[in-house]
Amino acid sequence: MISSRVAVAVHVLAYMAWKRSEAQTSERIASSVNTNPVVVRRIVGALRNAGMVSVQPGVGGGATLARDPAHITLLDVYRAVEDGDELFSLHPSEPSASCNVGGHIRDVLRPIFCAAHRAMEGVLNQVTIADVGQHVMARASHGCCGGEVISTVDGLVRERMRA
Repeated sequence: MISSRVAVAVHVLAYMAWKRSEAQTSERIASSVNTNPVVVRRIVGALRNAGMVSVQPGVGGGATLARDPAHITLLDVYRAVEDGDELFSLHPSEPSASCNVGGHIRDVLRPIFCAAHRAMEGVLNQVTIADVGQHVMARASHGCCGGEVISTVDGLVRERMRA
């Protein structure tokens, strides 16, 4: 299951890309995300473990990007911060094998859910933190109603999926 950790991690990385010239504290990033700095520190830790972020502890320290934002895909971020491999969960307990539906539903759903997961990963692999930052700044500079930005992101994904 995808949690909000992916969205927060993308936000953190986009913020760091925007403020790339200086290390960012968890407090400063947390004010942008509107969350507790502890949440940001946990996310930054996962991103550091994945090699996307460098952390300098102490006074004047903070986090910086360890890789070019054009080389960090949303799939990289997803894999860094999500615990499980499953996008969809099946029943928490075994359905009734004596029922025609219960006895076969998992076998029918499993390949459907796997295909959806692969499709989601394909899309996330086509979008980078640099792309996100570019579209965020476009929205910010246009006063942000965003229909044209959304269609631009959708077009970007479609174009890269065809390549």
